[in-house]
Amino acid sequence: MDKIGAMTAFVLAADARSFTAAGRQIGLSSSAVGKAIGRLEERLGVSLFHRSTRTVTLTEEGAMFLERCRRIQAEIEAAELELAETRGSPNGTLRVSLPIINAFMVPMLNGFMQAYPDVQLDLDFRDDLVDIIEEGFDAVIRAGNVSDSRLMSRVLGEFRLKLVASPDYLARAGTPRLPEDLAHHACLLHRFATSRKFERWPLTRNGDDLDVALRPAAVANTIEPLLLMAEQGLGIACLPDVLLEEQLASGRLRKVLDDHLAHVGIMRLLWPASRYLSPRLRVFIDFVSKQLFASGKGSLPI
Repeated sequence: MDKIGAMTAFVLAADARSFTAAGRQIGLSSSAVGKAIGRLEERLGVSLFHRSTRTVTLTEEGAMFLERCRRIQAEIEAAELELAETRGSPNGTLRVSLPIINAFMVPMLNGFMQAYPDVQLDLDFRDDLVDIIEEGFDAVIRAGNVSDSRLMSRVLGEFRLKLVASPDYLARAGTPRLPEDLAHHACLLHRFATSRKFERWPLTRNGDDLDVALRPAAVANTIEPLLLMAEQGLGIACLPDVLLEEQLASGRLRKVLDDHLAHVGIMRLLWPASRYLSPRLRVFIDFVSKQLFASGKGSLPI
């Protein structure tokens, strides 16, 4: 009998105060149970039971060992339950924080809800950084690098910032030919909610970064209003390409100064590091990894 089997026989014998009753529960003779416990005692170097012809009782060392064995058995049962749950249908509530890019995120979320109707999504849309552990999120989608050792991450895909404006605006204000021309244009700027700093437009010349003084026509701490303003001809905006496929294809927006832009951003899915992933989190990770950038030309491997 292996160590776990001998431990089980010991716990059953301790509960029943009988080797015979313990053997009956696991299909062994009382002699086999006695021998298994004897080998366990020999390995441990202590007596676990006081034995008599009619009963067995725990020694002081046996009582101490019993408590430890119960905890080990509880861990084994928990592990078995977790594995059993992975074979079942994912269900329960999943709390997720996402950037405010609804046009990009919502179709993927709709698909997940249709695929897993028993999982309730508790969604928190915001652009600032969140503390996944402290704020109790199951998963977070954000752009950028990860330096928190408490977290696991998976690359979802890449995006690029582009300068765009409507044909009406460009006809009215002219098309910028050089980065310096932006100083004379209405610029729609994004300001980070936490730092209150403006997001830098990634302008370059001959591989060198350029800092051009921009004239703000409007400022927002989320990017979707800037997209709507650009479509309505109110100025030039710097936006991720994952938001622009339909607008560029239809001609509602046009790219400007594309030869003077250099930017690649990485979108990641983050979740707390754990030995065990719930079925609902596991399927969410797999679904988002496959679907979020499914139509994007610049998606990265998982």
